[in-house]
Amino acid sequence: MSETISWDDFEKVDIRTGTIVEARTFPEARKPAYVLLIDFGAEIGVKKSSAQITVHYTPEELVGRQVMAVVNFPPRQIGPLKSEVLTLGFEDEAGAIVLAGTGQPVPNGKKLM
Repeated sequence: MSETISWDDFEKVDIRTGTIVEARTFPEARKPAYVLLIDFGAEIGVKKSSAQITVHYTPEELVGRQVMAVVNFPPRQIGPLKSEVLTLGFEDEAGAIVLAGTGQPVPNGKKLM
C-alpha cells in the first residue's frame, strides 16, 4: 500500500469518464499500444491517449467503450504522439492492462467522486 494522503491531495487528481471515439495501432511506440481519441464532453473535449492495452482489446471493440482517465496531468510526449490524458487500468495476473470503467454508463466528463 502507498503512503497515506489527505482528501485535498486526492481532489487534485481529476479523474473523468469519457467515451473512446477512435482507436488505432501505434506502431511508433516502444511497447505495443493504441492511440485513443476519447470524448470527455463539452467542457474538456476530445483528448488523445497512448494506451498499452493491446493484449485484451482490439481497436474495433474499443470504439464506444466508456473509460476513466486522469485529465489534469501535463501532456506527455510518446514518440510522435503527445498523450494528453492518462487512461486508467489495472494489471491482470500476467501484467497486461485491463481498463478501468464504470459499472453503468454515465455522461462523458463526469468527475470521479
